[in-house]
Parts: sequence; C-alpha cells; structure tokens
Amino acid sequence: MTIDPSSIPNFGAQPQPQAAGTAGPVVPDQDLVKQLLDQMELKYVVDDEGDLAAPWEEFRTYFMFRGEGDQQVFSVRTFYDRPHAIDDKAKILDAIDDWNRRTLWPKVYSHVHEEEDGGPTTVRLIGEAQMLIGTGVSLEHFVSSTVSWVRASIEFDKWIVETFGLTPAEEKSGEEKPADDA
Repeated sequence: MTIDPSSIPNFGAQPQPQAAGTAGPVVPDQDLVKQLLDQMELKYVVDDEGDLAAPWEEFRTYFMFRGEGDQQVFSVRTFYDRPHAIDDKAKILDAIDDWNRRTLWPKVYSHVHEEEDGGPTTVRLIGEAQMLIGTGVSLEHFVSSTVSWVRASIEFDKWIVETFGLTPAEEKSGEEKPADDA
C-alpha cells in the first residue's frame, strides 16, 4: 500500500494532480506512517520500544500502535519538553482547559515530572489524539488525520509559547523544523 502524495494536506507547496484513491479500508501500520513522515519531509527515529518519534527542539511526537485485532488504536502523542514550575500548575491547567475546550486535538494534559538528578519537580505537558484502526480505515482519512494531528501539535507549542510569554524554539535554534540531534 502506498500513499498518494496528492492526498497529503498542503503545507504551502503547489498542489499536485489528483490520482485515484485506494479501494476499501486499510489497517495502518508503522511502515505506512514512515512513508507518510518521509513524504512530509519530517525526520524520525525508532525508539527502544519500537515506536516512531519525530523530534523538534522543544517537543517530540510519537506515532504508536497499541492493542490487537478490532481494538487496535493508532495514537499520536506529543511530549512537550519545556518544564513549568510546580507552583504554576493551576495557571497551566486553566490554560490547557481553555485549549481543550476550543480545539479538537491534541487533547492536552499535565504530568508532574520529578527530575532524576534531584532537581525541582516540574509540570510537563502531553498532547494526544487517537484513532481506532483495528477494523480498517480509509487511507485518505488516516493520512489527513495524522497530518492534521502533527500540525495541531506544532500549533499547540506555538500557542503555549504565546500564552505564557516563553522563548520560542526557533529563536533559540534559528529555525523551526525537526531537531537533527534525535
């Protein structure tokens, strides 16, 4: 199974001619996600648990398959690496509640992170979107959802930077793209 490049939502490039879609539902797998990430020109790695991850400067997005049979789920989960002070947790929860009310994805939640080196306990944010895929899905739906989830993960990072007046990653590194040091 291959992804029709014209089915990938446009990131500003000129549209390509439409080609015929696939016949019937597909059960996506990691190879399909790798092909999609390659076509989106996103760098990725496979972690120790076998999950795909696309790293950016301030976050990393994982593409995971969990469950079996009809209950198999595809999850796009983004771990935002910026630590927030534990004392700011109430303010952070108010902000992400606002995000979750106004947007479809990613749904964002907090995680209290205890530093291994004895450093201060901090709050980290995690965004997630899921799709039940065990019975098969339209390839076009899978592609457009996955691309939308990646874009929304990037938009959340921009939003949280604006909301809390943080330093954007592109000002630190000089550009906005996946990190090379994954």
